[in-house]
Amino acid sequence: MAVDALEKLYPDAKCSLTYKHPYELMIAVRLSAQCTDARVNIVTETLFEKYPTLESFANADLSLLEQDVKPCGFYKNKARSIKETASLLIEKFGGKVPDTMDELLSLPGIGRKTANLLLGDLYGKPAIVTDTHFIRITGRLGLTKNKEPKKVELDLVKLIPPERSSDFCHRIVQFGRDICKARKPLCDQCPCSGYCAYRKAEAH
Repeated sequence: MAVDALEKLYPDAKCSLTYKHPYELMIAVRLSAQCTDARVNIVTETLFEKYPTLESFANADLSLLEQDVKPCGFYKNKARSIKETASLLIEKFGGKVPDTMDELLSLPGIGRKTANLLLGDLYGKPAIVTDTHFIRITGRLGLTKNKEPKKVELDLVKLIPPERSSDFCHRIVQFGRDICKARKPLCDQCPCSGYCAYRKAEAH
């Protein structure tokens, strides 16, 4: 039911990070850790002009790259993993972002959440992206009782049609920003309120 409701509410849901090449999405997602997508998009607009190819990231001066990504926070770790990942993509994968979970997880700074997003957005594969918004909202809706990302992912895999899973995750993010807010959800405006576990609990 939530899948249908959010699809109707956000028919054109998509990733809010801007990119032209698959590797750019990988970099943008890496930068988005503990940082807003809006800020990442500001940084990458300049970053992708300065480093127009995967090779330019692989060959980048690390100290300069650190300064270029500094506004996104945790810049030393992020810069290092971006440079290392660029090199590995060239050396091991022919310059292409791999399309399997195991291969993606072999890259520095890539966890299941990022790997799922890349698989869904780049390759149209079934994907459950368990970021903090997703965990919070699916918990409120009563779709999972778990808080651990991988357990939430496994719970939702059983409930969400595979071909709709990636888009559902993007819709959840938008839904969390607009309606199901962390501190004060706008339940009166929510299309899921009729079957939401959180709403039912609040009513008693």
